[in-house]
Amino acid sequence: MISPHARIAVCLVALAHPVAAASISCPDLATAVQVAACPAEEELRYTFSGFCGSDAQAYKGETGVCTDYQNYRRLKNVALWESADGAFSAYVSCDRPSAEVRAARVSSLRIARQGKINLLICSYGDGLKFTLRTRAECRLDAIEGCANDAAACKAACD
Repeated sequence: MISPHARIAVCLVALAHPVAAASISCPDLATAVQVAACPAEEELRYTFSGFCGSDAQAYKGETGVCTDYQNYRRLKNVALWESADGAFSAYVSCDRPSAEVRAARVSSLRIARQGKINLLICSYGDGLKFTLRTRAECRLDAIEGCANDAAACKAACD
C-alpha cells in the first residue's frame, strides 16, 4: 500500500512537468457550417421598429444604427457560422453567399484579450473573421507566411 506522503509526492511531480502546448491552426472554411438561420425580412423590420422606436436609444446617444433601416439591416442580418470542429465561430452577413465564405482563405492570425478570455482571431479578408475563445494563455508561432500558407497560421496555447 502506498503511503499518503508518497501519493502527494507523485501528484506534485506530475503537476511539476509542463504540459505540452496545444498547437491551434486557423480553420479551413471549406468545411465551415452555418449553424443558425438568417433572420426573415419581416423579423428584421419588426426588431428595427422595436429597437429603434425606443427613445432609450436616443437618450443614450446610440442612434447611429437607427438612422436608416439599411444600416440596421447590415448590422443585424447575420447568422452564426462555426468551423467543422465547432471551435471557431463567426457572425457572417446573410448577404454573403455561403460559397464565398467556404472559398475564403486565411490571411492573418492575431491574439486579443477580452477580460480573462483570450481570442484567437483568424482573418479571411473582407471583414470575415472566425474567432476561438479560450482561457488558455496563447502565443503566436512564426506566422510570416500566413497569408500564403494557412498551415503557417498557428498559435500555441497552454
